[in-house]
Amino acid sequence: MTSVSVIIVNYNAGNVLHEVLNLLLCSASVVKVIIVDNGSTDHSMDEIERIAVSQSRVTGIYNKANLGFARACNIAITAAGEGDYLLFLNPDSLMDKDALETLLVFMISLPQTGMAGPLLLNPDGTEQAGGRRAVPTPWRSFVRVFGLSSLAERYPRLFSDFLLHQQPLPIGPTEVEAISGSCMLVRRAALLDVGPLDDGYFLHCEDLDWCMRFRKRGWKIMFVPEAKVIHYQGTCSKSRPIFVEWHKHKGMMRFYRKFFRHQYPGILLGIVSFGVWLRFGAIAAYHNAMHFKRWMKHDHL
Repeated sequence: MTSVSVIIVNYNAGNVLHEVLNLLLCSASVVKVIIVDNGSTDHSMDEIERIAVSQSRVTGIYNKANLGFARACNIAITAAGEGDYLLFLNPDSLMDKDALETLLVFMISLPQTGMAGPLLLNPDGTEQAGGRRAVPTPWRSFVRVFGLSSLAERYPRLFSDFLLHQQPLPIGPTEVEAISGSCMLVRRAALLDVGPLDDGYFLHCEDLDWCMRFRKRGWKIMFVPEAKVIHYQGTCSKSRPIFVEWHKHKGMMRFYRKFFRHQYPGILLGIVSFGVWLRFGAIAAYHNAMHFKRWMKHDHL
């Protein structure tokens, strides 16, 4: 039987983590679930500890501090054993009952596939951004930051967006440049060939980096719309939105420097960098304003 080791990085995910685990344990293909806790303070691991006492498939790894997503995943990879596949799953991602098996069947049928991702859905059933995407090159990011994607209808090759969720859903599995780190089924042989995640990223963009490296080594990245996962995006980050946005934007700059600094003129990278940090400043200002508004409302109650 094909074996899957599941890796979940938890940081204050709350009760949804228990629900995610129960769904995984219903699959006979899952031989191990490793939950790496990055210093949670919400007691979300309490129920996991109780389950682990009677469920030998469940293992908890406890970090005293938040080490970041990539580093925590790499710790779990070392502990995962020799399973044929590794499923990297966010603690707020609920898989349909047949989603994992659907991904497995496809991966087995196409050995060149190194990584496959499902159709990510918002809780309201709409497709979530990021589940299928093109690589956000500096030019594509320039187009998005400065609102030039409106020209895509006339010049699709030049001004297309790197997020593909607004395009018609493909009928079957489709090769893409990148999928989302919230749910990635990875072939162990491909992982051994490519290497682990780059833990120089703290949060966000490590999945894009990995997809780039997989493709450079000749492995296919596939989007499988028949497999469905509901992603309650932001569950682990809602308490520290500015912290998360800082690392997201910092990760994007690392991604650009790592893969594109020799391919693009410095002036374009400079403009994109300005746009990235301008965007962060706007988001930070918004969150600070909302925090102040809530504080004022509470103060006057």
